[in-house]
Formats: sequence, structure tokens, C-alpha cells
Amino acid sequence: MTKYNIKQEHETNYPPRLDEFNSYLLTIKGKSPGTVKAYTYDLVVFLRFLLVYKGEVDEEVDFDSIDLSKINDDFFRSITLPNLYAFLSFLEKQRDNSASARARKVASLKTFFKYLHGKARIIDQDPTTELESPRIRKRNPVYLSLDESVRLLQSMDRTHIDYYRDYCMLTLFLNCGLRISELISIKRSMLREDTLRIIGKGNKERTVYLNKACLAAIENHLKTINLDGVLPEYKEFLFLSNHKRPISKRTVERLVKKHITNAGIIGDQYTPHKLRHTAATLMYKHGNVDLRSLQMILGHENLSTTQIYTHVDDEKLRDSAESNPLRDIDKWSDLSKDD
Repeated sequence: MTKYNIKQEHETNYPPRLDEFNSYLLTIKGKSPGTVKAYTYDLVVFLRFLLVYKGEVDEEVDFDSIDLSKINDDFFRSITLPNLYAFLSFLEKQRDNSASARARKVASLKTFFKYLHGKARIIDQDPTTELESPRIRKRNPVYLSLDESVRLLQSMDRTHIDYYRDYCMLTLFLNCGLRISELISIKRSMLREDTLRIIGKGNKERTVYLNKACLAAIENHLKTINLDGVLPEYKEFLFLSNHKRPISKRTVERLVKKHITNAGIIGDQYTPHKLRHTAATLMYKHGNVDLRSLQMILGHENLSTTQIYTHVDDEKLRDSAESNPLRDIDKWSDLSKDD
């Protein structure tokens, strides 16, 4: 079981209620340590802002070092909806947070105050009840085309010592649509015949079915792994770094960027997450995978998240427009002149 002591990750002590909230998320709600860490970061920023906003601390004090340990229940009872609006304004104007970043903080605040009102029962009213989330403009996902995906895999240097490892990672990204956190946490025990057991967001488990390209890439990679000098607790991990430790997110991001650049594909926006978008788009566009199945493959909780991949239908709409007999009005004008 993953050990998680959030106080060890921060120099500033937190209010007891925040520690209780973290324990509630971990033990009762079953949230992952990463999710709890994200909630905590959002709430710490909010509480530090409020201390400054309410004049409880000097504005000249370093924001990131503001002590929160003395915040008590009366402080939480004093928080109002206008305070929340002021915080969102601060995020937008002072910290340049995007709409999506502000929306995440709204979600964190709603979850926290719901806990204070319904579970801890220390506030009579939840100030976030009427708090609306910033509207997020939906953007079509950035993805590689089928030709670019093939070029990416075929352009890799077969003589490189890490070729089979990197090829395996890219193959799983492009065929299975894994999140980077899911990929780096794969252990050999999670592989069984043609399936891969994945622990996704919120510690939710799902089964990913491996096609022949994935199976071949994994088999070739396993043949080349050298476990000499690897600590016992790391030997089960499928992907290891050159330092004999589980490969990190940052290393994977760097390798993806390197291989995409070497393939001659232009664009800094191509990250591991964009390869996940690529897998989903290719399955939807070329594999005729329906949205419900795609939702299960990607591990989306809500179908609405998966619906962003319907953007590929734009090409069909373009073809439909071109099939309209009125597309070439000059042709009809010439025919009318002949009459």
C-alpha cells in the first residue's frame, strides 16, 4: 500500500480540518494520493489568499510561506460567496490561471466545503452552493495522423541501446491510449496473456486488451531488460530508466519529444498525452470504435469526456458539403446560357 503523509511534502503546517479532509479523501472516498495532493494544493492557495485578503497577514509576507496552522473553525464559518469570487479573480488576474485551472480549483473548493458542511458539520451553510465553474472552451484534441504515427515508429534508431524500451512505450501509447501515469506504473504482474491490468485515475482498475503489435513490442522489450543492479522493489516495473529505477514522467516526456522531433514531425505540442489522443482518434476514425467502447478503453468516467473525439467527423461533413450538386455554381450558370 502506498504510504502518503502530505505533511512531509510541505514545510507549512495545515489546519487540522484540512488534514482530516485528506484522510477522508484517501480512506473513505478512495482517492489516489495524486488526486489528494492536487486538492490540497488548490486549498492551500485558497486559504493563503484569504489570510491576505482578510488582513490576517501582512501583504509583504512571502505568499508560499504563509502559515495555515492557526486557521480554526470560526475562520471557515466566516467564508462567504463574495470571498470565493475574489479568489477566482485573484487566480485570473494575479496568477494568470486558465479557465480550466480555475475550474479545477472550484471543484476542489466545492468538495472541501461539502465535506465541512455534510461530514464534519462545522459550517451551517455551504458557500460554494451557488458558485459556478468558469466556462471552458472545448478544443479539438491535438493528435498525430495515421501516416505520422507510422513514421514515428519506423524512424526510431534500431541500434540505440534503449530502442526496444522506447519503441514499446510509444507502441502502448499509440495503440492503447494510456495515460503517462498508467504507463510508468506498469508491472510485469499486470500482464497476462493478451491483457494488461491498469490502475487509472482514482485507483480505478480497468483491463486493456493488447493487439499483436503491443504483444510483440512487450516481448522484444522484456528480452532486452538487464536487471543487474536493480533493487528488488523495482524489478517488477516494466519500464526502467538508465539509473535502474522506474522511469519518471519527465523522462518519458523528454523521450517522446525527442522521437517525434527525430521523425521530422513539427510541433512542440506533441506530448505523451497527445499520443493518447492519437490512439483514441485513430480507433474512432479508422477502427470504427463506438464512443461507449472508446470510453471504456480510455478509462473515462463520463461519456462527455470521450465525445471530444467526434471532431474527426468534421472531415465527413466536409465531404458531404463537397457532394452537394450546387458546389459548382459556375457549371450551372454555363448550362443556363446554353438554353
